[in-house]
Amino acid sequence: MPISLVKKTRMRTTTKCVVLVALVSLCLLFIRMLNKPDKVVGIWNRGAPEDILQNTLLQPSEKLAHIPLKWKDDILQLLPKNSCKCEVEPTMDIPFRKELFGKPFAVNFTSSLDPSLLDKTYKIREKEYQKFKMRSHHPMDKLIIAKANSPLEYPIQGVEVQPLKTILIPGLSLQDTLRKVYKVSLSSTIGTFDTVAEVEGVTVKGIGEKHITLSSPHMDNLNRQLQLITYTNTAFHPNTADTVQFQTNEHTAMFNIKVRHPTMPKLYNPGSIDSSYNISALVTIATKTFLRYDKLQNLIDSIRKSYPTVKIIIADDSETPQKVEGPFIEQYIMPFGKGWFAGRNLAVSQVSTKYFLWVDDDFIFGPRTNIEKLVDVLEKTTLDLVGGAVREVTGYYTTYRQKINVMPGGKTGDCLMTQQGYHHLIEGFPNCVVTDGVVNFFLARTEKVLEVGFDPKLSRTGHLEFFIDGLGKLHVGSCDNVIVEHASKIHLSWSKTEVDKQYDKFRYPKSSDHSKNIKHHLYYFKNRLQCMTGN
Repeated sequence: MPISLVKKTRMRTTTKCVVLVALVSLCLLFIRMLNKPDKVVGIWNRGAPEDILQNTLLQPSEKLAHIPLKWKDDILQLLPKNSCKCEVEPTMDIPFRKELFGKPFAVNFTSSLDPSLLDKTYKIREKEYQKFKMRSHHPMDKLIIAKANSPLEYPIQGVEVQPLKTILIPGLSLQDTLRKVYKVSLSSTIGTFDTVAEVEGVTVKGIGEKHITLSSPHMDNLNRQLQLITYTNTAFHPNTADTVQFQTNEHTAMFNIKVRHPTMPKLYNPGSIDSSYNISALVTIATKTFLRYDKLQNLIDSIRKSYPTVKIIIADDSETPQKVEGPFIEQYIMPFGKGWFAGRNLAVSQVSTKYFLWVDDDFIFGPRTNIEKLVDVLEKTTLDLVGGAVREVTGYYTTYRQKINVMPGGKTGDCLMTQQGYHHLIEGFPNCVVTDGVVNFFLARTEKVLEVGFDPKLSRTGHLEFFIDGLGKLHVGSCDNVIVEHASKIHLSWSKTEVDKQYDKFRYPKSSDHSKNIKHHLYYFKNRLQCMTGN
């Protein structure tokens, strides 16, 4: 073949390749644009919980203020108040009282605090507590009263009682047409009713029982009595609800009273009260290593350039562990080959800060690995976990954003669907989105991740499985402006060390059927799934 013809053929081939690459790139860009939501959503939209004091509920409206009543002190004492005191109640001095009932005690926790730091500690604690209340409060907890369209008026939601405690039921009222006698009743299944006061002109039957009836020839008097109805939970079940039936002659309404303990806060000291972030007090860096101590040391060295005092926790299941030393480093030795997710569980279980940053042992911190940016996202939104981006040696950036959806499937199990992408942008953070799964480099709320955990059956491979387990529990985001570098995985066969070969033997087994079968069994049995689709 003539040289000129060869050159032309090569030029044509090169041109076709260039055009093909350009077309593929344009197609990918077009598909991405089609799948890219334009919506920007603020995700700190939970209102602060209302502090509904029982004392305010006892105040009558102007219309009912003139109606005479007689208070019942013994029932008043049962209602919750914002005035608890840690004092030893006086008891009778009987023989062997200490042996039978124990020695009474009262401890004031502030006495052990440095008086000079007490005010600062209180301010920091209250600031964190307000954030906790914003995060733990659910819109379904808001008290809503259904107006008397039926003609019954009652609380739709937001009524809550502690186990075996007493509350005043808010919002009960009757707005009926003219009658000779007005009559209503309340029925429950795991509680009893009483009145905190006796209203003149109202007959009450069923005091202290599960069914109570109130009647009066005067509707205003009846409504004043309804404002003073108490409910006492009688069955200790700290996470249930009692469905109360509220009836008049021709109408029936039902509402729930939640029975549960108040959510106990677990607050973390951020280290400062001002707007700046003390990363050493807020964040612990966690990782899992297996044999690759050279890469682990590179990771540690890169971290220390920017964060010299941040604690690093290492879970290590190497056969012959090497001691990793240095300030603010904790190394935990596991049984040999215990596995990937087991190591994650161990590392996160030892975190004592509000957040932890998960990194692989072959990552390297660079100039754009800015933990402060991820902290800012979690501090100012309802997200529980936010991923960054990983830059490969090739220059490619990955965020591994996954949308996860479960479709009901009946008796055979549900269908899991995964799709690359995200749900919407986050208001105030132009580089961040809300999604369901992120890359293996993320900052997370310690308590929320501990609620989900990592399945230790996934010993060699696993990542998406954690986010599937966390679906409905974790609010996940991703930001592409916080980037960690990934050490090269390219090793020529003749340049591999014995450690590299041993690592590859465990990390990339010749037959992956066993690992695949384990995953499939977990999906099928644990997650009750029959199949999975994705892209």
